[in-house]
Amino acid sequence: MTFVAKAVLAAVLALGVGAGGVAYMNSRADSDVAAVATLPLTIKSANGTHAFKVESAKTEAEQARGLMFRTDLKPDGGMLFWPYPAKGGEPVVANFWMKNTPSPLDILYIRADGTIARIAENTVPFSEQPIPSGEPVGAVLELMGGRASELGIAEGDLVTWDKGAK
Repeated sequence: MTFVAKAVLAAVLALGVGAGGVAYMNSRADSDVAAVATLPLTIKSANGTHAFKVESAKTEAEQARGLMFRTDLKPDGGMLFWPYPAKGGEPVVANFWMKNTPSPLDILYIRADGTIARIAENTVPFSEQPIPSGEPVGAVLELMGGRASELGIAEGDLVTWDKGAK
């Protein structure tokens, strides 16, 4: 084997071992990623109480991103935007959209007293059409599309969560 052939073989072996090490490091890092923290939330409807474990979107950046790009929604999961708006203050009229959101959602607009003001069911993925709350709200809950109807959740139902949770 010539010197050049030996050098090429050594380089290929070194790259192969290096790539394997990177793959091992990346697979190890992926397995150690912490799960997203969730917040227990309940909705009391005419047919019972429904429990969810939702992600919390508290900052302006978290609220701007919402569930964009997500395809991993769970039937008992979702995202709570509280306080809404993120900077706090009095309830405001909310307008959400589905830009960059590949899964249909049910968007529940929640008054300051915890009752549901409006439910926008099965919103259209990727739509940039505004979805208004219709009145000032203090929180917004996004669920997997169709869940509100499936569970019999309606406008006026009571939504509760630990407002002191971090």
